[in-house]
Amino acid sequence: MKPQDFSAAVPRFEPDKFFDGPVQSWGVIETRSGSPKSRVRASLTGRRDGSDVVITQNFTFEDGHTQQRVWKIRRIDDHRYEAAADDVIGPAIGYAFGNAFHWEYTLQLRPHNVFSRVRMEHWMYLLGDGQTMLNRVVIRKFGMIVAQTTEYFQRGSAPVPTVEAR
Repeated sequence: MKPQDFSAAVPRFEPDKFFDGPVQSWGVIETRSGSPKSRVRASLTGRRDGSDVVITQNFTFEDGHTQQRVWKIRRIDDHRYEAAADDVIGPAIGYAFGNAFHWEYTLQLRPHNVFSRVRMEHWMYLLGDGQTMLNRVVIRKFGMIVAQTTEYFQRGSAPVPTVEAR
C-alpha cells in the first residue's frame, strides 16, 4: 500500500491543520498476535509556531502511568511532512494523500539505551466528518512486529472516556 493510493479519497487529510487546536484520542495496544494488551487515552493540544505546529501529547495508560511527548510538525510541500520530538531518533517522515497520512519514525523508549529503539509505522485515515481520524500503528523492533495500536482521534475538547484497570 502506498499513500498515493488514497489520492482521490475525501476529505483531504492535512495533519498540520487537523492537529492545530485540541484533539482527544483513545485506543488499544495489542500484542504482536493482535490480543489486547492495554488501553490508552491522550489529550493533545496543537498550536501554530510560524509555519510549524507544536503538539503537546499527554498519554494516560491503563496501568496509571503517564507520558508526555511534544511534537514539532512541519509541512515540507503539498504531500510531505517532517516532525521531531525529544524521544524520536532523526526526523519522522510522513506523506499525506487524499484522506490518508502515512508516517514512520524511530522511537527511543528508554534514554541512552540503543536496544530500546522501536520503529513506528502509522496509517492515519480522516473520516468523512473531517473531525474524526483512525490511526493504525505497527511497532517493530529489529524488524519484527512487537505490538500494534488502533486509536481513534476526535478534534475538540470533549472528554475522552477514562481508561481504568480491568
